[in-house]
Amino acid sequence: MTMFRQGDLLFKQVKSIPKGEWKQRKNGHILEGEVTGHIHRIADLEAAEVLECGEGLCLTVTAEGGAAIVHEDHLPITLPVGNYEVIRQREYSPELIRSVQD
Repeated sequence: MTMFRQGDLLFKQVKSIPKGEWKQRKNGHILEGEVTGHIHRIADLEAAEVLECGEGLCLTVTAEGGAAIVHEDHLPITLPVGNYEVIRQREYSPELIRSVQD
């Protein structure tokens, strides 16, 4: 299983996008940070597409050279061709489990 991480996001490679209804995000935005308002996004909209899959997000990279994911507070990462589940990282404290804020 291949995984990539950028800030509070984990990209887990999967064999295929889940079946069912999904909606493409035409702007390439993956997730906006609550603290800074900066956005994890695809640098080149022709390299990949972001899909809303039910409650979750998926990413399909189609460009031969991969797709760069950019964010103002993190170094860019390049995902190779394939399908990815986008997972928001969580942090644990004895009081509660909460989403990481970026």
